[in-house]
Amino acid sequence: MSLTVLDPTNETAPAVRPKVKRPAALDGLTVGLLDISKPRGDVFLNRLEDRLVELGVRVERFRKPTFAKPAPVDLRHEIATRCDVVIEALAD
Repeated sequence: MSLTVLDPTNETAPAVRPKVKRPAALDGLTVGLLDISKPRGDVFLNRLEDRLVELGVRVERFRKPTFAKPAPVDLRHEIATRCDVVIEALAD
């Protein structure tokens, strides 16, 4: 199966980023849920958090100040130091 990931930043020459290996399981890991502050993104993340907690996964929640800009450096650092994997919600 082939996967194409599009870069939504509208760069003329998008940065090439290597794929990060996914963990085989979430047991013992902390999952960060990042709400980018778009309407109803929290609805998806709330349901996802409920399901992850039911499975015994540790969850941390984060929220960007605005969807119009990249996450601030301090927020990215906090997520990177506290979480093993991150799920980001995009919704309207």
